[in-house]
Amino acid sequence: MTFRNKLQYLIVKKLKISNKLAIKLIENGEIKINGKICTNNIIIEETDEVRFQNEIIQIAKKYIYIAFYKPKGIETTLNENIKDNLKEIIPFKNEVFPIGRLDKESEGLLILTNNGKIFDKTLRKENAVEKEYLVEVDKEITDEFLEKMGSGIEILKIKTLACFIEKTNTFEFRIVLKQGMNRQIRRMCYKLGYEVFTLIRTRIGSIQLETLKPLEYRSVDYFIN
Repeated sequence: MTFRNKLQYLIVKKLKISNKLAIKLIENGEIKINGKICTNNIIIEETDEVRFQNEIIQIAKKYIYIAFYKPKGIETTLNENIKDNLKEIIPFKNEVFPIGRLDKESEGLLILTNNGKIFDKTLRKENAVEKEYLVEVDKEITDEFLEKMGSGIEILKIKTLACFIEKTNTFEFRIVLKQGMNRQIRRMCYKLGYEVFTLIRTRIGSIQLETLKPLEYRSVDYFIN
């Protein structure tokens, strides 16, 4: 989360001094931001290190991004009061949260991070972050099915956006969405008389699931421009 308060506020809070003295410290060049003297009462980020003399008054936070394979049967929530929650299975101690959701019966790629700023960037419609899925259904996939899925189907009283879809074998297709309605793919298939057997998310933006298996993870780079 961006630290929205001025540098002055941080100094007052951490050093327990007056506003007037905090301003004086800044103007006198006694405060360093990331090793450089700061003489302006600026907005700082939580990724900035702030020092007064030899004392660190804000430790620079390091953002992490993790590609994690969520297995089927796990709810995408950190609420420990909910059965089969994500927190029970995350195999590391970092304080992270998932970007977006993946329904309980689906599996595949989740992005976990401690950077709250990218949440809106990932989910806001105008950013149009692509999400790719591999889906197995109960009946043979027809050209009519592909055409209707690709052009959009009304679910939850909203017509889904046109999307890329291709048949990968008799009962399996690949689909790329730029929106994230609740259980969207399952609802779309149901409207056409199909039942989803397996649904795996294989990509979010530029991050691929690659060779990850359930419960496996790897570090990835910042992925939203």
